[in-house]
Amino acid sequence: MSASADRLTTLATEAATALLTPLGFSFTLQTEPYEEGISLLIDSPDARFLIGDEGDRLDDLQYMVNRLVQASWAEAPRVRVDCDSYRARAEAKLLRRARSRAERVLKTGTPLLMEKLNAYQRRLVHNELATIPGIATSSEETDSRFKRITISRVN
Repeated sequence: MSASADRLTTLATEAATALLTPLGFSFTLQTEPYEEGISLLIDSPDARFLIGDEGDRLDDLQYMVNRLVQASWAEAPRVRVDCDSYRARAEAKLLRRARSRAERVLKTGTPLLMEKLNAYQRRLVHNELATIPGIATSSEETDSRFKRITISRVN
């Protein structure tokens, strides 16, 4: 592991511990490499409370961990926080839906919209669908944190 990966692992682990310990959660942490930085994997008997409804608390925890890491290291790579493999399963499900809609667009030629997604989810979808010839994606132009992606066919 490189010195920067070691530093990121230390900062992310300290941040998560500082957030979860005062709340009384029992947990263990592991890290593994991830394309943009590291994945911080939380194992806890209280996983459902850490994940929340549709991952909303996990998103908040990831945001807070990244803010704390960036407070110590402004150019730190991103930390992806997962608990009980929830994020991995949710991302795989999201990408299956996006590919399915792209296939429908290729067959019918009719553009389709994805549900409202946060910036991280939109990046995943845009990158995934960029690998499909004949498909173009665009995000709506709003100031909202959650935006919809239009999937259309390129002629």
